[in-house]
Amino acid sequence: MADLRNRAEVGQGSKSRPPTESRRRTDERNTLMTKDLAGTRIAFLAAPDGVEQVELTEPWEAVRDAGGEPVLVSTAPGKIQAFHHLDRADRFDVDETVDQADPAAFDALVLPGGVANPDFLRTHRDAVRFTRAFFDAGRPVAVICHGPWTLIDAEVVRDRRITSWPSVRTDLVNAGAHWVDEEVVIDTAGGNTLISSRRPDDLKAFCAAIVDHFRPADQQQSRPADQQRSRPAGAGLSDAEAAREVAGQTSADRRAADVFARESGGTDTDTEAARASADDLR
Repeated sequence: MADLRNRAEVGQGSKSRPPTESRRRTDERNTLMTKDLAGTRIAFLAAPDGVEQVELTEPWEAVRDAGGEPVLVSTAPGKIQAFHHLDRADRFDVDETVDQADPAAFDALVLPGGVANPDFLRTHRDAVRFTRAFFDAGRPVAVICHGPWTLIDAEVVRDRRITSWPSVRTDLVNAGAHWVDEEVVIDTAGGNTLISSRRPDDLKAFCAAIVDHFRPADQQQSRPADQQRSRPAGAGLSDAEAAREVAGQTSADRRAADVFARESGGTDTDTEAARASADDLR
């Protein structure tokens, strides 16, 4: 849970952010520290090049300050290159590559913006698959600025309330989303919690929403029953439900397993056999 800036390879572009802005954002984060994300692992997905630095570092520090474990996931090992708008900024160490990272090992996902960042991720098969898995499993997702481009290719925005950088609005509407112009939008009507914001100026509200809605207590209400850490497996369920839970075959897990089986080259026969075995437990 190291400070992301302590892991950064500082670039010349880092000088482009005024010191007053850095101090202001630090003060804003301090207001979030009464919240508790202890025990949570939060994936931050970014391309090797083009992520908007402040949209990565500020939510990262908000999660860390609240006791969570932020993890930087990218499409390649090594370092990612962040930007301050069009200027190169710092470089940050990648923790896990998206082809190896297991979505089930994380409690939530954050998608920072920057124009080039999601423009690359939306064309990367493993990045799209990784993103969709959080929706299929009912886990919270937070996205800002141009980040929703990746959600469009993951086919998870239809009928969802969402905001974004203004130029992404038409793409979201065409994909079936309900776009609104608000600093932070929290949509819980689609099977998971989806948090979205428009731009860096919205980061105070965005970070507050992340800390508030990524809390374990909130996740226990929206995540599949077998993923609730505070309850022993099968407790408080009917015999059939308990059997399905112990077997690890909740409907959300089956959907996530189906997605990964198809993307990993599994046959339809293998997938149907696995699901039929789970259905026999009902």
